[in-house]
Amino acid sequence: MGEGSLKRAASPSRPISPPPLKRKVESTLTKKAAASFFTPASQKNPEPFTWRIVKNSLVVGKYSIGAEQKQSSTKPKVAAFDFDSTLVSTASGNTFARNSADWKWWHASVPSKLKRLNSDGYHVVIMSNQKKVSLKRDMKGPQGDSKSLTNFKERVSAVMKQLDIPISVYAATEDDDYRKPRAGMWREFVDDCDFDVSGVDLSASVFVGDAAGRPADHSQVDRGFAVNVGVPFKTPEEFFLDAPPESLVESFNPSAYIKPEPTNDAPAPFSRQSPLELVIFCGSPSAGKSTFYWDYLEPLKYERVNQDILKTRQKCIKVAKEHLAAGRSVVVDNTNADPETRSQWVDIAEEFKIPIRCVYFSAPPTVCRHNNAVRAANKGLNPESRTLLPGIAFGDFLRRFKEPTMSEGFQEIVRVDFQFRGDDAAQQIWKQYWI
Repeated sequence: MGEGSLKRAASPSRPISPPPLKRKVESTLTKKAAASFFTPASQKNPEPFTWRIVKNSLVVGKYSIGAEQKQSSTKPKVAAFDFDSTLVSTASGNTFARNSADWKWWHASVPSKLKRLNSDGYHVVIMSNQKKVSLKRDMKGPQGDSKSLTNFKERVSAVMKQLDIPISVYAATEDDDYRKPRAGMWREFVDDCDFDVSGVDLSASVFVGDAAGRPADHSQVDRGFAVNVGVPFKTPEEFFLDAPPESLVESFNPSAYIKPEPTNDAPAPFSRQSPLELVIFCGSPSAGKSTFYWDYLEPLKYERVNQDILKTRQKCIKVAKEHLAAGRSVVVDNTNADPETRSQWVDIAEEFKIPIRCVYFSAPPTVCRHNNAVRAANKGLNPESRTLLPGIAFGDFLRRFKEPTMSEGFQEIVRVDFQFRGDDAAQQIWKQYWI
């Protein structure tokens, strides 16, 4: 082989293949985010949303971005709104939202109307009953919130962010003083804003809600809430669409049951007729039986037998017999809903050879439910009543109840129609518990 055949070929002077292309990497970091990263924490704007829970019952949220309300020397004006079926409805058409994104404005005019209210100096606030929202902790959810609470927060946050005005939300999750028509939410809002110092211009304020007591409405709690707070009321149709007011369904109004104190010459509703006698009460829970005893029979030295205290009917019978044997007249302060129950007391009267009288408390169920709510939330009005009776207590009574008749063996049946009496402060409390 020749010398030239062993010589290695020179490397080519130019590349065999082109170099890989240099791709420009686009950053996903926005200028705003980058600026925020390098901004000291003390100089960053606070988060627009704040949330808190009051007494494990009331959800309070605040959106604080936007122009804050200017301080004024005049009393503040408030525009308060229910949430569902007033400001928003479900996009799905369901009665209740499927998820946090299932919402749309109740009407296209809602956001512009609320923004105009803010511009006109109104403090805009949402006040809503949300009994389906659970406040039980869920360690799997964000910050331990339950799924229902998370969905509610996200839905309300989306609404407030679109409005972009200073606005708060108050949501009652329990059947307590915060729940409309009771005025607890309003008082919490007034306290949060320090309006309790200057007072709110109630006549210039408004509450808007769909539960107005109209024929198709599920209740009248929104109208009752406005009455309790003392502000004018409008339905969404009246406020946003300028519709004329609709007719109302006649329903329970606590003011109709407030009566003045009887005059000195008015006859007493109950008097003793025999040295020794047995008196049984008959009426629904919360019909006014115990109040009637303390007002009219305790001063006459009747002994009281009550199953809520003694726990069983047999214990009531035992204690009643002991009082009668000692020569003391007895009042049986129980519901005594049916003839079978009442017959046991008739037999005891026959055993002691004494007369038996029945006091029948004829308060309708709506009044009793109202009384139940009042006494549960205002312990001072009735120290013996510490808890809210469940609806089943009234349902059970109504199923079993038979109006008492003279044929059962009574010497007299005294009918007592419910009337609320008390000073101005007590009357104001009692009126504020529309069902």
